[in-house]
Amino acid sequence: MACRFGFIVAVLAALLGAPAARAQTGAEATGIWLTQAGDAKVRVSKCGGGICGVIVWLREPIDPATGKPQVDDKNPNPALRKRPMIGLPLFSGLQPSGPGQWSGQIYNADDGSHYASHISATGPETLKVEGCVGPLCGGENWTRTKR
Repeated sequence: MACRFGFIVAVLAALLGAPAARAQTGAEATGIWLTQAGDAKVRVSKCGGGICGVIVWLREPIDPATGKPQVDDKNPNPALRKRPMIGLPLFSGLQPSGPGQWSGQIYNADDGSHYASHISATGPETLKVEGCVGPLCGGENWTRTKR
């Protein structure tokens, strides 16, 4: 099955992950970010004392199998499997863990699981997004975009 959005955390892929990038002091995470695969955009905003991320755009918003909008069909909770992908929260309340860095849990709609996550603003146009299973982390770079 093709990936519906760029952030995929897989244990095997994590083995190939590069070391975490160092964030620049004062780098800003809020804005709209294009995933590394270019198949989704995520709006990152401030919430509480941290940051939240919500899917706001999909390259393929319609599921070819159903002809209907993509939904969160891999969610382990049957009551949530019909949630639209656009508007789906990937993370909420990630807390600051250093200058330009946040940590918490991230949701992966490709497998319906939550992972420990570290997000770093590695520059004004790049956000490093990592998901971890135990000590193994894999990630990708998201690029700032206009709407």
